[in-house]
Amino acid sequence: MFILEEPYVSDLLTATVGELGLPVLRTPMAERRLPGRLAALLCDDAAFSAAAGKPGARLYSNSENAIGWIAEHLSGSDLPRRIGLFKDKLAFRDLVADLYPDYRYAGVPVGELRAFDPARLRAPFVVKPAVGFFSLGVHVVESAAAWPVVVDEIEREVRSLGHLYPEQVLDLEHFVVEEVIQGEEFAVDAYYDTDGEPTLVNVYAHLFSSADDVSDRVYLTDAATVARLGPPAEAFLAEIGRRAGLADFPVHTELRIDETGHVAPIEVNPMRFGGWCATDLAHFAYGIDPYRCYLLGEHPEWARIAAETAGRTTALIVSDLPSSVDLAAIESVDYEGFAARFSNVLELRRTDFNRYPVFAFTFVEVPSDDLTELRAILGADLREHLKMVSPRS
Repeated sequence: MFILEEPYVSDLLTATVGELGLPVLRTPMAERRLPGRLAALLCDDAAFSAAAGKPGARLYSNSENAIGWIAEHLSGSDLPRRIGLFKDKLAFRDLVADLYPDYRYAGVPVGELRAFDPARLRAPFVVKPAVGFFSLGVHVVESAAAWPVVVDEIEREVRSLGHLYPEQVLDLEHFVVEEVIQGEEFAVDAYYDTDGEPTLVNVYAHLFSSADDVSDRVYLTDAATVARLGPPAEAFLAEIGRRAGLADFPVHTELRIDETGHVAPIEVNPMRFGGWCATDLAHFAYGIDPYRCYLLGEHPEWARIAAETAGRTTALIVSDLPSSVDLAAIESVDYEGFAARFSNVLELRRTDFNRYPVFAFTFVEVPSDDLTELRAILGADLREHLKMVSPRS
């Protein structure tokens, strides 16, 4: 079953909806994205909630914008509890606190950030919305002295970004201040089956330009990445699933792994895989349809996939823009110029750049032994591809 919501529904997801023929909640996005022949799949609130509330029902939402509907219409099921446990980063930290006894964190209302004593945590540390999305409002604080400047920036972001998503997706009224988790950052898309066992459908390595970079600019995957990071991620997910009592449930999980192989969680995002249909990276890299895997209980044959895809790396480039850019003043984007940065573009997905601080999601392929193009885009100022509205004299 599907709930299709803003901000983005990919062609792959739409095609999967048609192929599986499962019920789809009637939303404005679903009505826009589904062709007329699939209109019969659309269900009103009552019919959809009745089906979704049955034991063993599998529900997938491409967007956390659906959380509010789930809380209202499926309150009699266990879904709202599961979602809340992960969507609230403070609740999630409490869930795993005993696994990381030396890790320090605190919840702080936005109005109390300026009074918070940064000496309570070892620097560097991170401050981010307790309920967040897409690295919005996330900052690395290098020292206690830098805290007032970071608070200034957060207060400005609260004024400019608070309207982008529902409060169930991005709540800029409450923040988590927590120590930096050391190690290589990566992410996985996975689902829990009826018995609570996790199955991986995607493994991404997250590249950064520097230690204080918190952007979502580049994610990549290849056979070696899956072989190296998949097993420890699966073991971690099994433990989390046991603690939270998960079954028939998809997640997008962000993790770090240190040199000793110790895995620590950054966050677990419920009811979905990679946001903005970023999970489609598995399709471009491996021919995997992650939506189909979850809803039909299919398991990728990773050993076979590794043999067939050795030597090539597939990446997702998120064309994010700094919060200082006036989105309403963007007249156009030079998409051809941006695409020319890469030698093999698999698909470039344009977005509503006047509404969201990103102008494209682009899937590219590079040789695994040459990541030059990916590293070059990490530090690039993408404002050079923007044409801004000329100010009136």
